[in-house]
Amino acid sequence: MGHHHDDPHQEHSHTHEHSHSHSHETGALSFEDKMEKLLNHWIRHNTDHAETYREWAARAEENGHPPLAEKLREAARAALSLNETFESAARLVRKP
Repeated sequence: MGHHHDDPHQEHSHTHEHSHSHSHETGALSFEDKMEKLLNHWIRHNTDHAETYREWAARAEENGHPPLAEKLREAARAALSLNETFESAARLVRKP
């Protein structure tokens, strides 16, 4: 999964190694299959963003902005915490 966030003036954009419609239309898949695909996508997406936040936290630290660095690390932790919620939701998809 590649993200490009080096230019802070750039609009939020990123690319993934897979292609998909942002409408997340999945054709004839069952609801459960659609949910599993969406939840897994969101988990990967959040993980990628958390990595980017940590990279920028390190840059902020290197450039003399420790409080900013801590906020970015906080954002990374929040993204990963959200993944725990998505993982819990994924377990409920197939629960009878």
